[in-house]
Amino acid sequence: MDLHLTDEQAELLVAELDRIIEGDRYFLAPRIKALRAIRALLKPYPARAAAVLPQRIYEPPSKGRYRRR
Repeated sequence: MDLHLTDEQAELLVAELDRIIEGDRYFLAPRIKALRAIRALLKPYPARAAAVLPQRIYEPPSKGRYRRR
């Protein structure tokens, strides 16, 4: 089923879906999950850039921490 919506109609529908989803008490309910899926079809979330993890530097332990007594 293809909905031929204008940009204005799509924006209004997405805004209404956002209001319903954010205002609902049970955010894990199946109907809210369905509404989120519909919203994702109308307005896809922007793709996130892959997180770059800092490179770890492996060094031997310092002498002061493990010295003998």
